[in-house]
Amino acid sequence: MNSSVIIFPGSNCDRDIAVALEKMQFKNQMVWHKDTKLPKSDLIVIPGGFSYGDYLRSGAIAGKSLIINEVIKAANDGCLILGICNGFQILTETGLLKGALLRNKNLKFINKNVNIKVINNKSNFTNKYKANQILDINIAHNEGNYFTNKDHLKKLIQENLIAFKYCDKNGNINDDNNPNGSIENIAGIFNEKKNILGMMPHPERMVDNMISNSDGINLFSSLMN
Repeated sequence: MNSSVIIFPGSNCDRDIAVALEKMQFKNQMVWHKDTKLPKSDLIVIPGGFSYGDYLRSGAIAGKSLIINEVIKAANDGCLILGICNGFQILTETGLLKGALLRNKNLKFINKNVNIKVINNKSNFTNKYKANQILDINIAHNEGNYFTNKDHLKKLIQENLIAFKYCDKNGNINDDNNPNGSIENIAGIFNEKKNILGMMPHPERMVDNMISNSDGINLFSSLMN
């Protein structure tokens, strides 16, 4: 399976995701933001980091970069797109995903492991997980507070477009287990066709038991599946 990772000035998780992809036997290529053509790709990843230093707002400048035009075309043609953390923010800036990532409710940068629950395991990204499986995943963001309007939220719920929700270790979903204030504890969403996933947690950091855990592996094995 061929993958491409987009690199922006300020990306700091591009190598992490490349290592995870290669570990899972993806044939990966790194693509610079000024490129105007994408290599043949089954999966395109927009990694975490602080593209363009988060000037204006997170992901705003990256969403106007040259390569994004090709990412949008590929997405519309059905290519799988994964946006992690800043990548999720960039996807909302491009309009590939609806909603916005606002500042965390405590107005502080958060870097810690949290629990998330798999809400939809019937997608190209989650089919190797069990329904309602609880994962231990790292988050590291300042603007991870997902917000959308009432109509879109209703659609997300009715069409099963919520991928993950923040929870506690027992799977309870409430305000006490919401690290950033995201509406409905949302940690990740799909687009209508479910070929695009945006998520704030970092699965690429959870692929090795020696340094963290392996809770992120099944996201990548789902894609290979």
